[in-house]
Amino acid sequence: MADVLVVGGGGREQALAWKLAQSPAVNKVYIAPGNGGSKGNIENVAIAFDDVDGLLKFAQENNITLTVVGQEAASEAGVVDAFKSAGLTIFGPTKAAVRIETSKAFSKDLMASENIPTAEYKNFGDAEKARTYAKSRPRPVVIKADGLATGKGVIIAQNEAEIDSAIDEIMVKKVFGDAGNQVVVEDFLKGQEVSTHALADGQRAVMFPASQDHKQIFDGDKGPNTGGMGVIAPVPWITKAHLDFVYEHAVQPALRGLEKQGATFNGCLYPGLMIDGDDIKLLEFNARFGDPEAEVYMRLLDSDLYEIFTACGNRTLDPDSVKWHDGFAVTVVLASPGYPGDYPKGLPITGIEEAEKLEGIVVFHADTAVKDGQLVSAGGRVLNVTATGSTLDEALNKAYEAIKLINFEGMHYRTDIGRRVAGV
Repeated sequence: MADVLVVGGGGREQALAWKLAQSPAVNKVYIAPGNGGSKGNIENVAIAFDDVDGLLKFAQENNITLTVVGQEAASEAGVVDAFKSAGLTIFGPTKAAVRIETSKAFSKDLMASENIPTAEYKNFGDAEKARTYAKSRPRPVVIKADGLATGKGVIIAQNEAEIDSAIDEIMVKKVFGDAGNQVVVEDFLKGQEVSTHALADGQRAVMFPASQDHKQIFDGDKGPNTGGMGVIAPVPWITKAHLDFVYEHAVQPALRGLEKQGATFNGCLYPGLMIDGDDIKLLEFNARFGDPEAEVYMRLLDSDLYEIFTACGNRTLDPDSVKWHDGFAVTVVLASPGYPGDYPKGLPITGIEEAEKLEGIVVFHADTAVKDGQLVSAGGRVLNVTATGSTLDEALNKAYEAIKLINFEGMHYRTDIGRRVAGV
């Protein structure tokens, strides 16, 4: 039987490990570094997700059959390149291919070169030129840090003062470090934001059902952006025609464009969309599963994830092998007090076992730890409460009933996940 290594430590990686562990071909799943949610045949390994040498040594010494990269920063650090050079099977994009996410300027230029529909934009390495161009565009205008900024490097500026503030924060004060060496200034797109995912082996790709994240911290889409506060899947009003359009006009052109540059993409390609009626435009590409999108997809997947990821790693993906359960899945994120700003850590958590006794409930740990035998919070987004149901209403009601049983000091969450489309 196979032993698998998952690289990362959040809710996404816990969900992937949970699904991988269900494969009859899998003996044990290791997560590096993992978190407080690992149990059963899922075991943490104290290796950082960007410790390339440490991860490679562990994989070789423990006869790891498949490695799965969860966090894009691991690909940027060169984990995939090192494993491929050593002849090991790994699911995830190389350092060259992951630029489709890690550099928004590169990604926008790729979209332009492959005629992928997106907002009008320009890239800037000079703060004053960026400022001048942004002030010349219709309001609001979107200003994005070029590099990785943990989901917080996008600012929607409503007026000149906010443009100045955004440029100063990103490019002058460097609040996101080197990620702010360049910015993308682009026109604002209106509509509903929708997430799509596609598994790719470099040549073939298969689309997932659409999902919808809720980025803002407060109900009614108010407050600052977060890494995501809850997801529903599938999205009832998204049709096969929508997904076919994304496959033909975004996924395949992106794979071809990367291939032209010698950056074959193997992994999960995650186009973020803005849909306004019949108009579909690309907001961005990500090069990994969304988080918390992965949590709902793993609840819906009706196929052997180990076999699928291995096929992707070996460039033998059969799109017909990827099947889905009927019905809906949702996740609601339970966050620490103060998130997405400063927040305390080490808050004792209770009630998860009781919640998981309810039908259809699985709680994926996003950022927890075990301290002196007690499960405690260890970050901003702490837990993902997931539920399935034959209808969206049923899944949402189950999730919120389960949340009533879980507690940690100052715990907060959105109470309106899915209400854009559900009748609850």
